[in-house]
Amino acid sequence: MTEQDNSPASVDASGTSPRQRAIEAYTSARIRTTDTLAEAPLLALAGGIAAGALIAALLPRTGAETRLVRPTARRVKNSARAAIDAARDTGSQRLDELGINRQKGEATMRNLLDGLTDAARASANAAVDAVRKG
Repeated sequence: MTEQDNSPASVDASGTSPRQRAIEAYTSARIRTTDTLAEAPLLALAGGIAAGALIAALLPRTGAETRLVRPTARRVKNSARAAIDAARDTGSQRLDELGINRQKGEATMRNLLDGLTDAARASANAAVDAVRKG
């Protein structure tokens, strides 16, 4: 059995020892953690995955790992490239069907800039005329 130190230096104003407060804090933290995991298991899973990814990023890659991962990484890269190409081609085709293309976009921008320039010129001329008449 362990003896508890009940000297005045080891007991605070509430009458509990530092050891007892540590036990209570540990128990409280354990209960809160258990409750949190029960309420949000996906959050706990995401935290675990993030921690695992961080640890994996910090550890050096082994030769065997490189040999085993390289084919899968190459397949994923090629699949992603094919998906991007398909999305770009389909998007471009659909925009062409709608009559939206680079040439039309450039013409629209040119017309917009010409209109803004004309409006600015007309505003400046009106201001000059107002000053001359006034």
